[in-house]
Amino acid sequence: MSDTQQSWAPAAGGMRALLAKHPTVWLVTALAIVFVILGTGAVYFGASLSQAPTVAVVTPTGVATADAARLIPEGLPPASRLRTCTVGAAAVDPLLGNLAASVINVKTGETLFDRGGASPQSPAGALQLVTAAAAIATLGPQATLSTKVLDGTTPGSIVLVGGGDPTLSTTRDSVYAGAPLISDLATAAMAKYATAHPGVPVTSIVLDASLWDPEDKWDSSWPTSERTEGYLPFITALMVDGDRADATQLISARGDDPIARAGQAFATAAGLTGVTFSRAPATGTTVLATVTSQPASTLISQMLMSSDNALAEMLARAVSLKQGGGGTSASLQKSISGAMATLSMTGTDALIIKDGSGESANNGVPPLFVAQLMVKLNAGEKGLDVVLDGLPTGGATGDLADRFTGDNAVAGEAVRAKSGWIFRERSLAGVLTAADGTLLSFAFYGLGEAITYDTREALDALTTAVYACGNNLSNN
Repeated sequence: MSDTQQSWAPAAGGMRALLAKHPTVWLVTALAIVFVILGTGAVYFGASLSQAPTVAVVTPTGVATADAARLIPEGLPPASRLRTCTVGAAAVDPLLGNLAASVINVKTGETLFDRGGASPQSPAGALQLVTAAAAIATLGPQATLSTKVLDGTTPGSIVLVGGGDPTLSTTRDSVYAGAPLISDLATAAMAKYATAHPGVPVTSIVLDASLWDPEDKWDSSWPTSERTEGYLPFITALMVDGDRADATQLISARGDDPIARAGQAFATAAGLTGVTFSRAPATGTTVLATVTSQPASTLISQMLMSSDNALAEMLARAVSLKQGGGGTSASLQKSISGAMATLSMTGTDALIIKDGSGESANNGVPPLFVAQLMVKLNAGEKGLDVVLDGLPTGGATGDLADRFTGDNAVAGEAVRAKSGWIFRERSLAGVLTAADGTLLSFAFYGLGEAITYDTREALDALTTAVYACGNNLSNN
């Protein structure tokens, strides 16, 4: 054995002598070794409990600081709590079909639950949240829609000009509470006409629905049954009562010609008989009378509470007109996406917008996008709080009044959300205050052939499960 080996590993007697001679030095050294071993074990144990551990790096004596820094990995994700509450059973309910979903902690922005949330899917009526936000961002909460009567350019003629207000009503009992009345418009217009043309009767009414092309009134992907069964009218700039056969009923058959129905309603209200009707853009400029809708904030609430498709389509067209898109259906992709961009929403390039109501199965909006939009609505950015204020409450108001029953009632009034339903699709999106007080935003789409009327209860059950988990919601 060499001298070097002998000095590195002394004989037992020599070791005892060395310990006896320098006991303090050896005790400190031994404690330091134990500390390093225990510290290493603690780091390993922490790593086994968390996917994103906080790593403590101890710089040994004599090791340069720059060398030690190179031991720390770059881009290490922030520490994340271990969540243990699962909604897995509710999420695989067969009634949900192919579930697309996203749940976000509103305060932190963290996505807690995801099932294909970044993929564009048809949102059904949840799209009306996007339409409402676009309307507030573009038009403002106080914007109104007007219907007016102009003096004609030939003796005995007047012009009824539509301004895209579907709430103009023939009755005070309208489904649109507080709507402008066509009788008020007719009374005011005829009084001013009589003053301007004493003794000259009105014999001709020109109907002007040219705010956008009157033929651009129906998307080919909308089922005809939506009109005949009373969910959606032809989208023309001139109509009364959303073109309902019964103005007092939310669901009421819509007609074949909203423009003609509006013209006849005006003539009746004005007491005119034997008049002729024609259709053309107005050429006169003298306004005889005007009535305006309630403000956009009220229209949005009326739309969201009852999933009013006519209001949704009219507001979408109004956004297009304001942005220079001419109010055409083809312009909605650009105008709605553009409005979302002004709200600093990311992912607008992934949006597919075919209408404003969600009636088209060809729309595509990721659930994550809707959940992120709900975060902005909750923050009230740019007046968006009026959209949140207009949402139904679970088990209490609007479309959700008869939902969140039985075992799901516990979450009911904690939920503010928009529902949606078209063929093979059901959706629910909004915000909820969880049992632990955490505010969460969510968007759930049930998609596919498995979707039935009963899917809405499965959506309620999933929402209730999320409510119970709160910030402990796991993505498992």
